Amino acid sequence: MLVQAPAGAWTPPTLPALDASSPSELTTYSDSPSARAGINDPFDAQVWWLDMDYRLGRFITTKTMRRPLLEKVMQAATRAGLSPELVMAVIQVESRFDARAVSPAGAIGLMQVMPFWKKIIGKPEDDLFDPQTNLAYGCTILAHYLSTEKGDMTDALARYNGSLGQTWYPERVMQAWNNQWWVIR
Repeated sequence: MLVQAPAGAWTPPTLPALDASSPSELTTYSDSPSARAGINDPFDAQVWWLDMDYRLGRFITTKTMRRPLLEKVMQAATRAGLSPELVMAVIQVESRFDARAVSPAGAIGLMQVMPFWKKIIGKPEDDLFDPQTNLAYGCTILAHYLSTEKGDMTDALARYNGSLGQTWYPERVMQAWNNQWWVIR
């Protein structure tokens, strides 16, 4: 969940515009998402997909829904330079993989993106309930905060959640990443 600071205390970050509705913006990729994520061996890639599908089964019981979501996560994470496993951990903590989730603060979708981000990096008509759009936003925002915090995962995750200066949220994400999504490469 992203929480906006009180008026005057927060300055919007400078991020590249995101055209989440353009198919070419979100789906133009090289050979395979696995290769772009650093899984170059076809056997290793197959093992990754099967392993992640199995792990995701804990949250999404319908097998036909898991692979498309994994592909979208892999694409959005890779595009933003993030580990897909980290993104899975954020989604687990934020929405438990419910694309229709809405927080009490108004954050929307898988990665619980606040609607004000549409004014900063998107367009007013962007649908944050759409998993592909939500993942594009969430991964762009998280990558920005990792850059802003010079790779400090704790501070970047705290910024993502709107809880900078506190560690409860980063600890939850790191615990999910370590316990559910960690992959040795």
